[in-house]
Amino acid sequence: MASGILVNIQEEVTCPICLELLTEPLSLDCGHTFCQTCITVNDKESIIGQEGNRSCPVCRVSFEPGNLRPNRQVANIVQRLQEVKGNLEEEQKRNLCAHHGEKLQLFCEEDRKVICWLCERSQAHRGHETFLLEEVAPKYQKTLQSCLQKLKAEKQEAEELEIKVREEMSTWKTQIQNEMQSVQENFTRLRQILNSEEVKELKKLKDELEVILKELAESENDLVKEKLLVTNLISDVEHYLQGSTMELLQILEVSLMLLQRSKPFTFGKFDSIACVFWNDWLHLSPLFGSYIEIIFIPTIKG
Repeated sequence: MASGILVNIQEEVTCPICLELLTEPLSLDCGHTFCQTCITVNDKESIIGQEGNRSCPVCRVSFEPGNLRPNRQVANIVQRLQEVKGNLEEEQKRNLCAHHGEKLQLFCEEDRKVICWLCERSQAHRGHETFLLEEVAPKYQKTLQSCLQKLKAEKQEAEELEIKVREEMSTWKTQIQNEMQSVQENFTRLRQILNSEEVKELKKLKDELEVILKELAESENDLVKEKLLVTNLISDVEHYLQGSTMELLQILEVSLMLLQRSKPFTFGKFDSIACVFWNDWLHLSPLFGSYIEIIFIPTIKG
């Protein structure tokens, strides 16, 4: 039935002059259509009459060359017809045996191949169980239908797993972002604490320096006085040693009393200054003990 329809369509789009499918079809005012080359180039008696007038080769109605008009609708029909014929030819080739050129109408159950009647009698398939295509088609259609259902189920499972993976990704992303924000906030507070402690410690050191310098200045003054006293005593003792025995013995008791009353040279508590800074910073150590390393290991269940 389909081939009969194609034949009817082909007759409608066949050029009356060359009897081939219309190429670049041009239509006349009378309604007949011809190939462009056939109706314009060829000076045939069927087109040009004895009086030199041009007329339709089918109905002999006169026409002017300027009245020829392209027929795009017919051109589209021709193109579609050629595509359909090409597909039919390919299908017919697929339905023919590549070895014998006969129609493929049998199915070899053992080799699971579509064969022709000559293949059935060949050495390759001799003795094998064969069936008509119409007989085995329902069986394998059922098998393929079962495979199709299985594939659809696998696809659905994959889609569900894909959704779960995306949800897991979103959860981890949110959790990690929250952890990052928490770390940033904690370190911001820590920097604020450190900056505050830095200011405090620097002020304490500055105050300590002022106290130390003041004490050292006082010690320096005391040392100057001690040094002057000792210098004077040295001068007096040297003078008496060079004098007479009577004079030496007369001032001996006074000189010994002065020597006993002179202060020894002292430098106070400045040997512990180097430890002040370190000991004052020991109270900051708990600030660094509240951070632990967190390692996230994502797992996907198979």
